[in-house]
Amino acid sequence: MKVIEILEQATGPLISYEIIPPRRGGSLEEVLAVVEELMPFDPPFIDVTSHAAEVEYEPLPDGTLKPRIKRKRPGTIGICAAIKSRFGVETVPHLLCRGFTREETEDALIELHYLGIQNVMALRGDSPNYQKPIPPDRTVNEYAVDLVQQIANMNRGIYLEPLEDAVPTDFCIGVAGYPEKHFEAPNLTWDIMNLKRKIEAGAHYVTTQMFFDNRHYFRFVERCREMGITVPIIPGLKILTSKRHLQLLPSRFHIEIPEELVAEVEAAKPEHVPEIGIAWARRQAEELLEAGVPCIHFYIMLRADYVREVVAYLRKIA
Repeated sequence: MKVIEILEQATGPLISYEIIPPRRGGSLEEVLAVVEELMPFDPPFIDVTSHAAEVEYEPLPDGTLKPRIKRKRPGTIGICAAIKSRFGVETVPHLLCRGFTREETEDALIELHYLGIQNVMALRGDSPNYQKPIPPDRTVNEYAVDLVQQIANMNRGIYLEPLEDAVPTDFCIGVAGYPEKHFEAPNLTWDIMNLKRKIEAGAHYVTTQMFFDNRHYFRFVERCREMGITVPIIPGLKILTSKRHLQLLPSRFHIEIPEELVAEVEAAKPEHVPEIGIAWARRQAEELLEAGVPCIHFYIMLRADYVREVVAYLRKIA
């Protein structure tokens, strides 16, 4: 079932989740255990992130460094297939422009089509510290709008090379939105215009970057509607659980953390920070649901205990 259909047919609040693959050499059971913890809350769909290759430097006895190129977290497609097979939950694998050729992307989409996975999230991806050499006969998607166009073309049966009797795919395409604007965008209007281009290229819905102040989301949606974007816009939330998040989240995701939340976290003992983050996420989610958002999407990495507390509270008050 497609995400857009799930949203259209919902009769009550929806809570979805985003997880990451385990590190190379990790266990699939680690991921499946997280999903098992979420199952009592009827997740409508689960996103699984993707990661391009990176360079790590291994010190050698002579004091030099040997570069090693690898993907730290492979397995996105396999994890999505395993979750859907074991739990019957729709999955949304992330596809990236950076680190992958268009030919590799086409192969991945064919695999997903064979597996019956109907949803994908199209992203440009962060700048990797390794630039893979591109053979002369290969091409790349520079921006997310190019990736969306490639997926939309396959939905029309248009592959990179003309194929006789090519079977069209049928993917529901999600894209990212940035309530506080993408850090590379000069202003929010410019950023929303780029988002509109992705919708016009064939995207069906938007999931936002995390935010800790709902006013950013409400302003973002209002501006999107004013600029002609009519697709569902799903708010993304993250539960702040450590003092380290006060520096890590703004630096990595280019977001603002409200002064009130920062002050409360800084004044607390480290062991009490999760309680503060859970309470903040509850208030955020409650206000968003009261405003009639189509779904709330939680970024949870590979642990479900904190989000279970939030969702259990929301179900109790629903």
